[in-house]
Amino acid sequence: MDASAPPQHDRTGLVAAFGAYIIWGFLPLYLILVQSVPAFEFVGWRIIWTLPLCLLIVLFRRQLPDLRAALANRHTLGWLAASAALIAVNWVVYVWAIQNGQVYAASLGYYINPLLNVLLGTLLLGEKLTRPQWVAVGIAAIGVSLLVAGALTTLWISLTLALSFGSYGLIRKQLDVGSLPGLTIESALLLVPSAGVAWYFAQTQGSSFAVSAELSLAIMAGGALTAFPLLFFAIAARKLPYSTLGFIQFLAPSIVFVLGLTVFGEKLKPAQAACFACIWTAAAIFVWDLVARSRRPAAS
Repeated sequence: MDASAPPQHDRTGLVAAFGAYIIWGFLPLYLILVQSVPAFEFVGWRIIWTLPLCLLIVLFRRQLPDLRAALANRHTLGWLAASAALIAVNWVVYVWAIQNGQVYAASLGYYINPLLNVLLGTLLLGEKLTRPQWVAVGIAAIGVSLLVAGALTTLWISLTLALSFGSYGLIRKQLDVGSLPGLTIESALLLVPSAGVAWYFAQTQGSSFAVSAELSLAIMAGGALTAFPLLFFAIAARKLPYSTLGFIQFLAPSIVFVLGLTVFGEKLKPAQAACFACIWTAAAIFVWDLVARSRRPAAS
């Protein structure tokens, strides 16, 4: 086995992955608090409040040298600019979808994403899947195809979310930069356009940040709810095989799916119910295979 390959069962990576996806899964509940804020403006404020939090954590963890090293590397900086643009697109589309009652479309995007991660991991990173994992991929693909067949009008939402976040994770996995310094630089690169967006809305519609103290605090909380799960995800992306990370991601859209059914009151179609069953069957097979292989004695 290649010593440089990421471990299959890194505990830190697994904990970080579950932490990120649980937070993302329940994020629509937070978005209810800021539903009066236009999607573009909210994402602008979200980035503005993410940067100072990242800088504080960088200082606390004494990672300023790592931050300077990444800033001095043009190759790293260029790819972080690309990943920053991808995550910004992802945020805008996701917030817009939730605000406009397209919870299932958002959920579908993150159901497609793990399949994309598996594809990227096997085709570009040389990762290999076991036979049970390929069975899981097939079942998940059947489930997603059932949803796609019944959601053609909102498919652009799902595909944009899947492609933007899948590409973001692939870039972050390949970059030789720490999770926190990378996120800090991404936030810094997006700061100027974010401030421009906030200024535009303040001049044309009135700033949502000035409406009430409660709404201002809710907007500020978006910084923490952006920084911590992305930090967890970046840690997981560096420590876990991309295909494994992809299947853990089924947790977040499943939570969003249930929220759409219960909290947001969207009607559940038969195709959606069948997809839900397929996805959880696939995830169960994948997790079972991971656990079974982890219990086998390590090969000498």
